[in-house]
Amino acid sequence: MKLLKSRKPIQIAVLTAVLLSSVSTLSSAAAANDSALSFKQFLNTRYEITLSNSLSKGDFIIAVNRILKAEAKDQTNVFTDLQKDSPYYEAALALYKKGILSGDTLRGDQTLTQLQAIFIALKASGLKELAYTYPKDKIKTALAKVHIDYEQNNTLTLQAAQELAAAIDTGLVPSKFLADTAADESFANELLGKILSFNGQYKHYLGTTSDDDIFRKINDAWRTEDLISATDLRSVFEDALKKNLVTGYNLKDSRFDANFEPKLSLTYGHSDITHAIQLISLLRSENVQAKVQLEPKTSAFIYLKEWGEPTQSDDYQVVQIENGNFIAYSKEYDIEFEFDNAEQKNKFQQIIFQYAKKNSEDQTGLIYSSWWQPLYYSLTDIKDYKVIANNKVSKGHYYAQSFSLSDKSDEVVTGLKKIDASLNVDSYNFWVDEPFYNYLLGEYK
Repeated sequence: MKLLKSRKPIQIAVLTAVLLSSVSTLSSAAAANDSALSFKQFLNTRYEITLSNSLSKGDFIIAVNRILKAEAKDQTNVFTDLQKDSPYYEAALALYKKGILSGDTLRGDQTLTQLQAIFIALKASGLKELAYTYPKDKIKTALAKVHIDYEQNNTLTLQAAQELAAAIDTGLVPSKFLADTAADESFANELLGKILSFNGQYKHYLGTTSDDDIFRKINDAWRTEDLISATDLRSVFEDALKKNLVTGYNLKDSRFDANFEPKLSLTYGHSDITHAIQLISLLRSENVQAKVQLEPKTSAFIYLKEWGEPTQSDDYQVVQIENGNFIAYSKEYDIEFEFDNAEQKNKFQQIIFQYAKKNSEDQTGLIYSSWWQPLYYSLTDIKDYKVIANNKVSKGHYYAQSFSLSDKSDEVVTGLKKIDASLNVDSYNFWVDEPFYNYLLGEYK
């Protein structure tokens, strides 16, 4: 379907009037959006997408399809200018099948314009039905935000005007929008990042350490968290506990994964929500700025019968095993932090050692419920941390994981596969604080 009433470009004099001073009006949330650089890093890390400054329409189509993971199965080639040996073939057919591309010509080798990119991104963001609700008066109001007089500049078809208007209102239009100008790397990365956001595939977080409402959000997230069942995974790892293959494990739900930049992030585990509130307050008092995500976690471990009859609740349950001991399941959490820079990430351990690590029974000056061996870790190398292994099994959006010393990982993997030969165990090294490393060595304090 045609989006322009003629081949004549949209009047450059009108659209190039979209200056930086007007960009801030595109969306009230624009200032909070990540920069194109952050999107670029994320796209490279998570999707291995690296764009150049000279982009064709086909290049953008490939990138969009890599994000959406659409398939072209059983889709007939509708494009008269697209051959099967084209690098755009699979992606173009997949996006056509999803209703993101239309018409019978692709023009994949042509330079990608910003307006073309917007039309593709709007549909890839799941916004086209919203766009087609726009009457002419609403279109006029939206386009006026970027200094386009819709009544006087009617080179856009109604459908194209609706799509552009919806893209403006939802904040999809990046800064420095110039319709017929070539979309460069920065523009395309920003659009791709917003497609990720609209599809729930970008970073997930409740807020930042400096937000006024971060404590309410943390408490709300904690109150709505339940013990994770994941019966199939529990069955395997309960066997592993009984065989002393692992000393404990935890269950998590990947739908809550923060997806933060690994080089800037740390994961901190605990069981008491007051500790989390005080920890975030502590970071604020130390001028540490970070994004914050609370990831639900259920920890499982052996509860010895000599400890006495366990008290059960909605947040703490036990299952008795053959030798009279119990397997305890406790509601806990991981806080994922993404710091503003590497220096602040490095500073985190100093703060924990001073204010959140217990060194004696009668120690004062610590935040509430500080542990002898606090648990926090990085997926990238960090000074003064120790390398250990994670042994992880996923099923659907749930996963079970057990930490071990690196030289014990093969033993854990082999043991898990003896329990269930069909298991795919993802074992990898990461960096943990030294007190927790000592805990794995068997040290209590």
